Amino acid sequence: MEPLIFFHTSWLKNFGIDMTIVFNTLFVMLLLAILSFFASRRLQVYPGKTQNVMEVVIGGFDALLNEIMGHNGRKFFPLIATLGLFILLSNLIGIVPGFESPTSSINTNAAMAIVVFLSTHVVGVREHGFKYFKQFMGPVWWLTPLMLPIELISHISRPLSLTFRLFGNIKGEDIVLLVVLFLVPYFVPLPVFILMIFTSIVQTLVFMLLSMMYIAGAMEEGH
Repeated sequence: MEPLIFFHTSWLKNFGIDMTIVFNTLFVMLLLAILSFFASRRLQVYPGKTQNVMEVVIGGFDALLNEIMGHNGRKFFPLIATLGLFILLSNLIGIVPGFESPTSSINTNAAMAIVVFLSTHVVGVREHGFKYFKQFMGPVWWLTPLMLPIELISHISRPLSLTFRLFGNIKGEDIVLLVVLFLVPYFVPLPVFILMIFTSIVQTLVFMLLSMMYIAGAMEEGH
C-alpha cells in the first residue's frame, strides 16, 4: 500500500533514487528559506507573528545550547540550530496528508549523523591536537588492545544511533498516519495528531541533545 503523496516518482527507485524524499527535502529547505526571509525582512522591536514565532524557536534552541555546551558552544549554534529547524519541520510535515517526512528516510538521517560525527572529531583535533586520538588507546599502553576496539565501536555506534532512532520513530509515525487515513479516511482522531506532534518535537530535541553532547565531549580537556 503506497502512501498518498504529492511527489510520487516510485519508478526512480529502480535506480536507487527515492525522488519522493528528495522533493520533500527540497520543499522543507525552501519553506525554511521563505520563513527565514519573512521573519528577518523587517525586524522590529515589537515583532510580528512570523518574527515572534521564529524568535521563540531560535531562543529555545539558544537556551538549550547554552545549558548543554556552555558559552564555548555558541560557535556551534549555526550547526545545531540548522539541524534542529530542519529536523523539526521535516518531522512535522509528514503529519500533513500528501507529504512524506524526509526524516523517515535512513539516507537523510545518515547524512546528518555523519556531519555530526565528522564535526565531533574535527573539533576534538582542533581543540587538543592529535593527542585527541590518545583517548582510543586507554589510560595505559598495555590496555590498548582491549580499549581500542571498545572505543572504536562506541564512536561508530553514535551516528548509527542518531540515524536509526530518528528513522524508526518518524517512519513509525508515517505508518500510523497512513493506517489511520486508510481505516478512517474522513476523520483522523485529534489525539493521534497531538501524539505525532509531541513525538516529532521530542525526536528533534533528542537528536540535538546527543549532537551537542558529542561535540561538547570532544571539547573537554579530559575527554
